[in-house]
Amino acid sequence: MNTAPWFALLGLTIWVALAPPVRAQARPYVAYVYPAGGQQATTFEIKVSGQNLNGVTDVLVSGTGVTARFVESFFPIGNSSDRLLSRQLAELKQAQAKAASKKKKGAVEAPVPAAPTHDPDPTNMIAKITKMLYEDVRFPACASFLGVAFIEVTIATNAPPGERELRLVTLRGGASNPMVFHVGQIPEYSRPPMRTAARQTLGREQQSLRNRPASDAEVRIDIPCTVNGQIASREVNSYRFTARKGQRLVITTQARQLIPYIADGVPGWIQPVLELYDAQGKEVAYDDDYRFRPDPVILYEVPQDGDYVCAIHDAIYRGRNDFIYRLTIGEQPFVTSLFPLGARVGAPVAIKMKGWNLAGAELAPPAKEAGAGVYPIVANREGALSNPMPFALDTLPECLEKENNNTPARAQKVTLPVIINGRIDKPDDWDVFRFRGQSNETVVAEVQARRLDSPLDSVLKLTDENGQLLAFNDDCEDLASMLNTHHADSYFMARLPADGIYYVYVGDTTRHGGNEYGYRLRLSAPRPDFALRVVPSSASLASKGEAALSVHAIRRDGFTGEIKLELKDPPAGFSSLPCTLTKTQSMARIRIKTSLVATQEFVNLIIAGSATCDDSVTVREGVPAEDRMQAFLWRHLVPAQELKVYVYNPKYTPPRPPLRVPPELTPAQVAKAEAVVAAAEAKGVKFTKKQVDGLARGIKSLYEKGLLTDKFYGDRIAELGYAR
Repeated sequence: MNTAPWFALLGLTIWVALAPPVRAQARPYVAYVYPAGGQQATTFEIKVSGQNLNGVTDVLVSGTGVTARFVESFFPIGNSSDRLLSRQLAELKQAQAKAASKKKKGAVEAPVPAAPTHDPDPTNMIAKITKMLYEDVRFPACASFLGVAFIEVTIATNAPPGERELRLVTLRGGASNPMVFHVGQIPEYSRPPMRTAARQTLGREQQSLRNRPASDAEVRIDIPCTVNGQIASREVNSYRFTARKGQRLVITTQARQLIPYIADGVPGWIQPVLELYDAQGKEVAYDDDYRFRPDPVILYEVPQDGDYVCAIHDAIYRGRNDFIYRLTIGEQPFVTSLFPLGARVGAPVAIKMKGWNLAGAELAPPAKEAGAGVYPIVANREGALSNPMPFALDTLPECLEKENNNTPARAQKVTLPVIINGRIDKPDDWDVFRFRGQSNETVVAEVQARRLDSPLDSVLKLTDENGQLLAFNDDCEDLASMLNTHHADSYFMARLPADGIYYVYVGDTTRHGGNEYGYRLRLSAPRPDFALRVVPSSASLASKGEAALSVHAIRRDGFTGEIKLELKDPPAGFSSLPCTLTKTQSMARIRIKTSLVATQEFVNLIIAGSATCDDSVTVREGVPAEDRMQAFLWRHLVPAQELKVYVYNPKYTPPRPPLRVPPELTPAQVAKAEAVVAAAEAKGVKFTKKQVDGLARGIKSLYEKGLLTDKFYGDRIAELGYAR
């Protein structure tokens, strides 16, 4: 018997990926979650891909009403293991086909006493091996796709709808980065998850493309519905549905909102395009951006009964596993604009909203006890919730802009400090405000518009009474403005040269305007302040150990003071070492310590900073965040909901389920092993005991995991000449 091919097939690396050694583990990283949401009162499976996912022990979902359970995980297994499992799979299928053929022919054989066996159900073995081989991609399009985990998610009937955070947990690595996960209210449909996209090779791109059957290109759905999909390279996903004349359809996309930044792609996120066709195939609507956001929206009033097809693809036909989308089609309430965009803390406010399907809908402002900040508010139409819209609260006096105020002669008089709620309500419009200033007085003018979902691309200028330009600004970067990459809001801080009258002009850089072009203009003396971002948004500490977190300071209105960092109201067993951001620092590392041996569950910590601003002490809580790269270059601090910390005991070894015990070799297999050894010695082939032991351990590991039958295991061990 020629044993050399078997040794070459198996190799010394068999099963390394499926049986990783126990060691200190890096923080798990999640690249994508698919589908990225589901309907209330449903249970379904999601696929999660990432790195450092060995030994997932738990799944965390923020909020209430959603539970998740780890099911299984897969990792690249190598060529030798692939061939071994493929061989076992072929034998199982052959045996099943043979049994089915005999049953169909009605053949009856005399019963033969069966040897004792510990084999799992053949159908389950076939399914498990098939799934493992399907998920085995050695050279993925992105290194962060190397690991795959499957999670069972259950969403309660009363789970609050909206955005959540989902994280995977490993024993020593702690919690992963959070990924967006949505709870929906209407029926959902999900395309089967993609196999991990393979790396494309120049000139052989065709080998890496997904080949769908033609029947999968278009799917029929009933609206209202949310569809979940992944876009592969050069792929178009289409959905056919029936609509009635007069229906006011809202077709919204969540794509960039799900995975804000992709490090190794340009422009750094999926750029979805929506197309709507009628029954004759004529394009009746198209959108590639909703205002300044990459995720498109189509608002369409149906002109006649019939079938319509909504198609979605990437603008330049890119695609891979993390090009994930949620596409919602139906007569859902949708808010296009609010006015005003904010109010004074504690003051009553009447908010006007515009949009689609809002008849009978109610819009609730932030709670009366809410402090200064930006809050999401939604319209509620008989339980159906609209898209959330940001609404700002501040402590300064407020007023409304009064038209016509587009020239200095018609300028609206204001007294500082003040926040003006206004609109650039027509193209080429300017809003002009007049105030009296004092010599050497410092004045701040700041627009909030883009940060409050207004399409306004503002421009600000300050002139004196003679029209002399004193200050000008178009865009001002705000590192706290979450996912905005175009910092379109304007800001300046200027010192007035003399007593007198001054004018502040607000306009749109692109010379556009309309009812939705709202803004909030703050005119005041500087209000030195700061905000904090804490990176990363989770950490794991060994028993009685410590971990370091980065704290980024975002300074406002010229604030240059020191910021003292510490844990706010830490739970028992946690403390922080003294840490101060000096006047010249924008980032510092704070060390978190624990006296605990282990925690049973994750703890939410709060890092706060205190500083003296305008002769009073200001305290600001740090917002947990993830440092994300966009398109090879730009970095962004993406906010998270919670700072999760876990303490583990390095000496603890989790209990393992009883392993499947390999059977003794049959006499025939022992004879085969002896023949293999004799043949090898006759040819002068010599394998060391260490080599043979390593190969046998690999086969045993496969067997213990229920992937090999008793006979297949014994035959392969015998082929090693391993009868002892």
